[in-house]
Amino acid sequence: MHVKFSTSLLLSALTLLPLPSLAQKDATLWLTNPDHSALLAEQSPKLVFTKEIPPGPIIDVDSAKTYQAIDGFGFALTGGSAMLLHHMDAAKRAALLHNLFTAEGDGIGVSYLRVTVGSSDMNDHVYSYDDLPQSTSDSSPQTDPDMAHFSLAPDETDVIPVLKEILAINPKIKILASPWSAPLWMKTTGKAQGGVLLPEYFPAYAKYWVKYIQGMKAEGISIDALTIQNEPLNEKNTPSMVMLAPEQADFIEHDLGPAFQKAGIQTKILLYDHNLDHPAYVTSILKDPDANKYIDGSAWHLYGGKVEAMTQVHDAFPAKNIYFTEQSINDRSGAINMNVAHPVARVVIGTTRNWSRNVLLWNLAADPNAGPHTNDGGCPVCYGALTIDGDNVTRLVAYYVLAHASKFVPPGSVRIDSNSPVGNSNPVGNSSMDTLPNVAFQTPDGKEVLIVSNPGDAPQNFAVRYKSKAFTTSLGAGAVATYVW
Repeated sequence: MHVKFSTSLLLSALTLLPLPSLAQKDATLWLTNPDHSALLAEQSPKLVFTKEIPPGPIIDVDSAKTYQAIDGFGFALTGGSAMLLHHMDAAKRAALLHNLFTAEGDGIGVSYLRVTVGSSDMNDHVYSYDDLPQSTSDSSPQTDPDMAHFSLAPDETDVIPVLKEILAINPKIKILASPWSAPLWMKTTGKAQGGVLLPEYFPAYAKYWVKYIQGMKAEGISIDALTIQNEPLNEKNTPSMVMLAPEQADFIEHDLGPAFQKAGIQTKILLYDHNLDHPAYVTSILKDPDANKYIDGSAWHLYGGKVEAMTQVHDAFPAKNIYFTEQSINDRSGAINMNVAHPVARVVIGTTRNWSRNVLLWNLAADPNAGPHTNDGGCPVCYGALTIDGDNVTRLVAYYVLAHASKFVPPGSVRIDSNSPVGNSNPVGNSSMDTLPNVAFQTPDGKEVLIVSNPGDAPQNFAVRYKSKAFTTSLGAGAVATYVW
């Protein structure tokens, strides 16, 4: 039987169906206060968008204007970090790793890791994957240009098992690999600290990299990107190695790039991996077309220079990506006053507003004495994000600095436009104006995320406007907020 509906009856029926809400969604606020009254804590009630635009400072968020895609936020999993994690009780380690590497519940959603190729200064001893006995005064130096003795065995005790446990939780996590030194027999000094890679071993070092990428792949660990040398202008760490820009360009152009191409390796090659006070290191290499074709982008630290140098390099070579690969936040005074606002403003907000696709902090974990680290050149103050003392874990400032981004901005998010308004005048009589550093993102599922820091010494009242509607909010001195809608 066929039933006919009139147009008027159909329209009448449709008016009875519920229509999707066209109102602006309310915003959720996640807050960290320096006095510990809130530590990445969700606030209630939610903030309501209204058509009424209040007077005073306004942060305008515009999702129509987009910038770089985001690859992730995370830490360096040093050998020392892995050792501390691996020695924990299995159940307690699993709970900690789930807190770190999922965003569900109280998890903070770490989505990017930096691992060291061989040891860093945050290991209890120096090693590479092709160590040979040191020569004596009456013997010739031993060498292995064919990498016959290459082995990942030094990482099979702690680093590789912990990475596998992390990958079981988050199989999509991106991993960046960075060396502190080539094998000592390849260097001018033959010593861990300082020295230069001998040109005759450039081909051998390229083979070393191929073996490393392939060896980790065989373990089920994909290396998304690499930097050729950590801090190539710093010869004070143990281990360390100097590599000037012409040497890095030569190595990429004639050895590493062709070796990767021949082996079918897709791992991204990143330049530099050092401070922002020498942007010419990067631009001089990118100007070389024969090296440029193998290079994905450049990697940066912020112990020196100004963060705006990243934008200068981006503007000069907009097709090349920008990455932020290290900053140590060593404040352990969180038990009294958690200084979270300044590093969020300087590092998380500063780098992403200057085109970085990621933010990596140094390092994930240390023991109560900032160890383990190497002697005479290891870092004695690199406490990292976690203090691990046996099975006891203390979360430090760096944990919350990163979590305000990592929990809410997953890989595939895109930075969107937001302005930097001037904040309220200081109520105690200081006529100077405090700014409200901020950065905004749109996630793959269409949520907007706004991170705001108040590094000033007075509370700030302000509004956030999005698509002609706004909500009002406030942020105490030294506090950080992440807004999600």
